Amino acid sequence: MIQGRLGYNSANDRYGLLVSDLWENDGFHCGEPLEVLVDDKWVGTRMEMSIDHEWYLVDTPYKGDLEYIQARIEK
Repeated sequence: MIQGRLGYNSANDRYGLLVSDLWENDGFHCGEPLEVLVDDKWVGTRMEMSIDHEWYLVDTPYKGDLEYIQARIEK
């Protein structure tokens, strides 16, 4: 697993995965799987965009500003 934090990439208007301030994934597409830390537990989720163009993570409390959320993806 590759672990880092979510960050907004203004070059492609998507959230990606940053590791040591370098893009490991420069932008998730809708439906792409990842895991995020929720209450100290890793939860499987996927990135989606609402009808009003707000990014959110399915089955988590996270929506809107997703900056700095701890996340990981398969290598």
